[in-house]
Amino acid sequence: MALRPLDNALPISPERPKKQAKVAVSVQKQSDLGVNDENKAPLPPTTTDATIDYISSENLKAFSDPEIKIHRLVEGLESKDWLKVCDSLNNVRRFALYHSTLLLPILDKVMSVLVKAMKNPRSALCKTSIMASSDIFNAFGDKLLESTTSDAFDQLLLQLLLKASQDKRFVCEEAERALKTIVMSMTPLPLLHKLRASVSHANLRIRAKAAISISHCVSKMGLEEMKEFGLVGLIQIAAELLNDRLPEAREAARSTVISIQKAFIENDEESWQSFCQSSLPAIHAQAMVKIVPSS
Repeated sequence: MALRPLDNALPISPERPKKQAKVAVSVQKQSDLGVNDENKAPLPPTTTDATIDYISSENLKAFSDPEIKIHRLVEGLESKDWLKVCDSLNNVRRFALYHSTLLLPILDKVMSVLVKAMKNPRSALCKTSIMASSDIFNAFGDKLLESTTSDAFDQLLLQLLLKASQDKRFVCEEAERALKTIVMSMTPLPLLHKLRASVSHANLRIRAKAAISISHCVSKMGLEEMKEFGLVGLIQIAAELLNDRLPEAREAARSTVISIQKAFIENDEESWQSFCQSSLPAIHAQAMVKIVPSS
């Protein structure tokens, strides 16, 4: 029997193409590249962050060849590798401690690097830069207030006040130590002028940290230095801080008032009450008179 032609058979469907698997392409964020942005949240600690060594000043050693090392210092500080920057910051500390004369010509540039490092979201880099600033304060003191480094110091001081007011405890505590070092290493009067602007800062935490540094400065001053700054201006700063929102600022203001009052009593000046009444609005003067030093 003859076979039927196949023309009427159902057509064979072409094989459906298989779907291609989607490939996810990860895009590296700018923050992972070490972009400096103080307004971004800090990066989570990596393994390297957790194991980095924070070397105390006592354990840092002098260079055997400082004249050679100083020529490579700026290059290391400008590296895009944050670990190399950390290492270079520790070298800055060694120069400040043992070879400060070699560091002096590039001090302005070094301080600018410190400010940039403090703004970096990596906590390890931030803390290392704060430690370096403390050693620089101890090494150079009032020289940092000279015209060549004064602007850089202003920026550095602001960053320290900001870091001291943040929530990350080990950075905050390091910044607080650095602020104490500033007060101990510098003449109080010019430093007080530098701190004055910060008591009116919009950030209330910065105001509080500035108030603490001011109280430490004033506690080191005699009446003549207070007069040179301006007694009326000083008592007005204290009166303003007594009404601040943060208890930390108010307590620092009370300490400042007690230091001024003590200087008055020791030098047989006019009545403390009369001075307050002549320098302040009545309600503020009354608050000042009520502050009594603890025995």
